Amino acid sequence: MNRIDRRFAHLKANHRSGLIPFITAGDPSPDGTVALMHALVAAGADLIELGVPFSDPMADGPVIQHASERALGKGVDLAHIFGWVREFRRRDNDTPIVLMGYMNPVEIRGAAHFAREATAAGVDGVLLVDCPIEEYASAAPLRDAGLRQILLAAPTTTPARLARICSAAQGFLYYVSFAGITGADRLDTNSVRDRVATIRAQTQMPVAVGFGVRDAQSATAIAGFADAVIIGSALVDRLAGAGSTEEACARAHAFLTPIRVALDGTSP
Repeated sequence: MNRIDRRFAHLKANHRSGLIPFITAGDPSPDGTVALMHALVAAGADLIELGVPFSDPMADGPVIQHASERALGKGVDLAHIFGWVREFRRRDNDTPIVLMGYMNPVEIRGAAHFAREATAAGVDGVLLVDCPIEEYASAAPLRDAGLRQILLAAPTTTPARLARICSAAQGFLYYVSFAGITGADRLDTNSVRDRVATIRAQTQMPVAVGFGVRDAQSATAIAGFADAVIIGSALVDRLAGAGSTEEACARAHAFLTPIRVALDGTSP
């Protein structure tokens, strides 16, 4: 089993809600990325989404866009990211890592070559925002290498597309809680609950909800009916401007720990 599959099986067996933080690789400090990843785990992260900095994002809001700009300005590229994952794996061989980004870096490297590098480094899955179900075949080399391709569904996803997504889902299905970019504050728990129920009726894959989850209150509300919550912009914003690796790790721990504690009082 892939680490993602094992982790969600463990969460289900222990009646725990998954916590998936997102950080942009290389921000706020390239040299502190590995330490920050370990700090996320120490604060209760079950999986880590590691954002691949990209110059032309289509789904990311200003907070993550600026984080990508800062990382790119410091020269962060895939070679660095694979190296950081390898270093992280020296101490942690259990926590799943999903790279979140866009197809362009994959296509530049070649999908098969990218997949070999990613799996050798210890990456478990990829979430490619601009690789929808209609382009599913283009990412086949990634899946063939053992990477789980995490698919997205949204409130605007039609029933026919949702059926295809549910049928093809691997690892977990990422439900975007509202139509728009990351970082917006318009979470409607009731509508998300109804949509997650529709998804659950069509797939056995775990469902994780992101976009709009900002704190313990919103996280526990979502955890009442989803398998995991994903927190990105609120964490990235908290980390921005940290003056040292130690400060970034302390900020991450202070932000995530109350959410983990709150989630441990809930179960899907």
